[in-house]
Amino acid sequence: MDNESIQYDCFRGCAVVSGPQEGEISCNYRAGCCKLSDRNWLKGVDDGSCSDIFEVRFKNTRKNFYVNDSQQKLDVGDMVIVEAANGHDLGIVTLAGPIVARQMACKGVSRDTHEFRRIYRKAKPADIQKWQESIAREHETMIKARKIAAELGLEMKIGDVEFQGDGTKAIFYYIADRRVDFRQLIKVFAEEFRIRIEMKQIGARQEAGLIGGLGVCGRELCCANYITSFQSISTSAARCQDLSLNPQKLAGQCGKLKCCLNYEVANYLDAQSRIPKVQGPLEFEDGLAYLRKTDILKETMYFSYDRNSDAELYALDASEVREIMEMNRNGERPASLRTEPEPAVPEFVTAVGDDSISRFDSPRRKRNRKKRSRSGAAAPADGVPAQAAEDRKPSSGASRRTREHRGGRRPQGKGQNDGAGE
Repeated sequence: MDNESIQYDCFRGCAVVSGPQEGEISCNYRAGCCKLSDRNWLKGVDDGSCSDIFEVRFKNTRKNFYVNDSQQKLDVGDMVIVEAANGHDLGIVTLAGPIVARQMACKGVSRDTHEFRRIYRKAKPADIQKWQESIAREHETMIKARKIAAELGLEMKIGDVEFQGDGTKAIFYYIADRRVDFRQLIKVFAEEFRIRIEMKQIGARQEAGLIGGLGVCGRELCCANYITSFQSISTSAARCQDLSLNPQKLAGQCGKLKCCLNYEVANYLDAQSRIPKVQGPLEFEDGLAYLRKTDILKETMYFSYDRNSDAELYALDASEVREIMEMNRNGERPASLRTEPEPAVPEFVTAVGDDSISRFDSPRRKRNRKKRSRSGAAAPADGVPAQAAEDRKPSSGASRRTREHRGGRRPQGKGQNDGAGE
């Protein structure tokens, strides 16, 4: 293992291991890297329903069902050579057993009417070597294809390129808002790359699923994780959830509205059906209460006596609001919103209890007072004669009155004794 190098290919869900000898390559299946992977919850169960049909996965989210006519033993993770429109392709077996029948029913594939292509055999080291050589050309081919499309003035974006396992064909995935005449483009591609060309148009959401990535929630993109069919999403989904209509917050990495906006629309619509529509203020004996905000999922409505302020809000259930509106229609007015018990606000308690938060700070050093002599007189400063310092010192009585007037402490020593004697 010291002389081997491992390269993880998350686009195809495998790990490529290069051996110590030149040209020695092996691939291992990695289920965690697969996009749109399915959990085989029937693993270990064999009812014989789909023993000869397998799901084979290729680059990104491209999958298909193939039949095993040769009756050779295959298992999940095997590299297989399958039939293609021209030549052959190489893929990875991702599903086998009874779960395949349920997956076919989910995708609308019938065993009686669908024409399954065949699985020829397991891939040999020479097939894997040729497959890896074709994969190494994909990025460079995509960059050149984008330049050629720009030179021809075509309004399209080539998002990805996928080579066939035998290296004789490539699929170019492109995005275009309008219809594109790429007949001249295909001729240029065929002359430049010397392969068969297949152009496949995809949408912006499908491109995000092919490329993959992480969303603002920190999780893998839903289009690359499990979404197979994309539904239309409008701003009404954001309005019914009281979301800010900010395009930067509502748009995903594909530039379209996020798919997750549709996840909770049904719950919000169900809750809104039980919330009354308040057209005007509620009438109380002490004034009018105006609706300020609504918590849809909790079915709680907040009212205030000031139509322009949220300083004092009173919460009412939707059922209570409906009753009050019925009372107002009959000419009745409830007493007041202020009779409702106010919610108890918890007092702030520090994590350290009653201790001071400054107990960890280093204590400040107090300035040393001037040292006094035994006689009570302050020591003269350096370089100042003792007599001059004594002449500038006020009398003890004046010093005491000045300190008392300023609120200072009474001096200790001789001055205090003299004052007591007076």
